Amino acid sequence: MTAMLMAAGYYLSGGMEGAVIAFVIAGIMNFVMFWFSDKIVLKMYKAQEIGRSDSPQLYDIVERLAQKARMPMPKVYIIPTNNPNAFATGRGPSKAAVAATYGILRMLSMDELEGVMAHELSHVKNRDTLISTLAATLGGAIGFMARMFLYSGGRDNRAKAIGALIMVILAPIAAALIQMAVSRSREYIADETGARMCGKPQALASALQKLQRGAASSPMEEMGSAATAHMFIVNPFKADLLAKLFSTHPPMEERIMRLQTMRI
Repeated sequence: MTAMLMAAGYYLSGGMEGAVIAFVIAGIMNFVMFWFSDKIVLKMYKAQEIGRSDSPQLYDIVERLAQKARMPMPKVYIIPTNNPNAFATGRGPSKAAVAATYGILRMLSMDELEGVMAHELSHVKNRDTLISTLAATLGGAIGFMARMFLYSGGRDNRAKAIGALIMVILAPIAAALIQMAVSRSREYIADETGARMCGKPQALASALQKLQRGAASSPMEEMGSAATAHMFIVNPFKADLLAKLFSTHPPMEERIMRLQTMRI
């Protein structure tokens, strides 16, 4: 990512000065996202850390799956919303957290909840949260660079200004495509890995069916940002036509079909 930003900075500014600026920006973004992205997103969703006494069933499920996967026990959070959903965050297995909403705890059976938590722990084990964070940061950083040079040195040269303007227009599309491709592939892998971890692919398939209906009937509106939709097991936000085209989640029918035909 840093190399790509430096190349963009060099081209758009016409020299090493832009490359150096791009390097500094990339370094700051990488540092912040690597060390603080988990804290930022948990705070964004008003997540509350819990212990065994707060939600024994959820805590026991996560603990049992972590032991089975030979992973450190992640921190467990509950998000105060009726939208039925869950996500994982953290830069690695030793610094991980899993979060479930009030809505998902009310909606799913214990087997289905176990399937969902296994899916989320698979993201942690495969370091998908870090991969997705870097993918999202790449697109955003390129867009930032394009805007910066459009309104700075790029204005002095018509060709560079046109190039910067094109990047401003294309950067959001590039960011969405990058995030979509990475997220969709990792969701399929997490579904399969999670199903094998808990040994209940049918329960995870059933959970996905319920969550799709529940998230559509009770979209998240009181908190969060659509930019974090890729973190959740199903998209928690109301999706318009454009959002569906650039969805970071694979088609639900395909996910369910793969799980239903799995052999453990």
